[in-house]
Amino acid sequence: MIKISISIVTYNHKYAELEPTIKSILGCTSTFKLNIIDNSKFDVLRTKIDPSQIDYIFNNSNIGFGAAHNIALKKAKNEGSKYHFVVNPDIHFEDGTIEKIIDFMELNSDIGLLMPIILYPNGNIQHLPKLLPTPIDLLIRRIGILRKVFFNRLSRYEMEKHSDSMTFETPIVSGCFSCFRIEALKKTGLYDETFFMYFEDFDISRRIHKYYKTISFSGASVFHEYERGAQKNSRLFKIFISSAIKYFNKWGWFFDKERKRINKDALTQFML
Repeated sequence: MIKISISIVTYNHKYAELEPTIKSILGCTSTFKLNIIDNSKFDVLRTKIDPSQIDYIFNNSNIGFGAAHNIALKKAKNEGSKYHFVVNPDIHFEDGTIEKIIDFMELNSDIGLLMPIILYPNGNIQHLPKLLPTPIDLLIRRIGILRKVFFNRLSRYEMEKHSDSMTFETPIVSGCFSCFRIEALKKTGLYDETFFMYFEDFDISRRIHKYYKTISFSGASVFHEYERGAQKNSRLFKIFISSAIKYFNKWGWFFDKERKRINKDALTQFML
């Protein structure tokens, strides 16, 4: 059987908050290893988790999103997993979802990273597939009045017209739910741990996209609470800004020929 692994990173979560996600994963019929990596100060989840079903890893420190998932990704590489799913603790989905994704990945060996359709709890589409951003795109997306004024540009950046109607290549795959081909990670590396939180998914998507397809898959969907913490919490907003600066310092601010080419290729799929 195809061996897969799955990781959830938690920070001060109660077990009741994680239970819908865990139940969704445990409904998977494939052979899998579920890892919960806990960045909390106290290991209160330990007594709630069945060690026969879940590997619980307690860090006793908030080491960040990418660094915590890397613990599970390194295990996945060493233990011979073919695919690894990164799953947020506010995700849930129907039985068969993981199997649909694996079946599609098996039929398309050129895919290195994939996300399903991401839905709000009420069933509306979250437009999380994206083009590679410019600083202006991020500014427009963050400020309400600019979102209204530059609606067409924002819609183009989020490839909004196509998020629910077809499977397509997306330069950015959201970190809230993503399936990695382990072979792709061996070639491109794991999450860049200099990103504490935010933009680590942008960075790894871009690296994998150099060698493999990065896909938004319309054949499966998951539900995501999507709290937009950086818009509500000043500390998270500072982290968001810091990570954005690191991302653009790494890949280029306004002069980025590769970004222009990749985005043009992505939009060509839709003949826009």
